[in-house]
Amino acid sequence: MLVIEDDPDIRDAVEVLLSMSGHVVRLCAAALDGLRVLASWPPDVVVLDLNLPDLDGATVLRRIRAASAVPVVVATARGAESEMIRLLRAGADDYVVKPYSAEQLEARIAAVLRRGAGSVAATLTLGGLELDPQARVASLDGVPLQLARLEFDLLAYLMQRPGKVVARRQVLDDVWGAEARSLETVDVHVTWLRRKLGERAAAPRYLHTVRGVGIRLSAPGDAG
Repeated sequence: MLVIEDDPDIRDAVEVLLSMSGHVVRLCAAALDGLRVLASWPPDVVVLDLNLPDLDGATVLRRIRAASAVPVVVATARGAESEMIRLLRAGADDYVVKPYSAEQLEARIAAVLRRGAGSVAATLTLGGLELDPQARVASLDGVPLQLARLEFDLLAYLMQRPGKVVARRQVLDDVWGAEARSLETVDVHVTWLRRKLGERAAAPRYLHTVRGVGIRLSAPGDAG
C-alpha cells in the first residue's frame, strides 16, 4: 500500500492499521515523493490525501491515472457530494471523509481490492504497441522501448485515449501537472517519443499532430 498523506498522526495511524492487516506500507508526506515511489514501486492500492503541501490531491489523481490503473482511495475532509462526484469521475475508485475510522478505511481498501481481484491487470495495446502501466514497460512490435519517465507517462496517457485528439494544454495539465512549463514542453516530448517509435512528423505511423487542435495516437492505417 502507498499512503500519500501530509499529516504525520494520520500517516502513522494508517501505517499501523494496514501493517496489522498484513500489508506492506510505504508512506509519503508530499505528492511528488508519492509519484516517484509509484513509478518505481507499483502498489496494490494508493490512499491519497487531497490537501498536500506541494500539489493538490486532485492533480495527483490525474497524474496517477495518466500512467496507472492502480486503485486509488481518496481520503479527504471535503465531504460535499459534488466534490465526491468530481473525484470519482476523475478516476478515484473510492473515498473516505475525514475523520474516518480505521474500520471504514480498511473496508474501503478491501472493497477496491475485491473489485480488482477478478480482472487481469490492464495491458494497453494499439497496433504493434503494448504498454503495461503497472510494470512501466512498453514495446513496439515486440521490441522493448527505452523510455524516459515523462515519455512513458505521455505514451500511457495517449494510449488510454486511442484515436482521440487531445489538446496540448490538456496533455500538459494532466501529464505534467505542477511540473508543467509551457506548451513547448509537450511538443519536445512528442518529438522525442516519435523518435523512439521510429517515425517522423512528416510521415507519422502512431503519433499524429492535428494542427491547431492537439495530438492523436492511433494505429497505422486508422484514419482516426
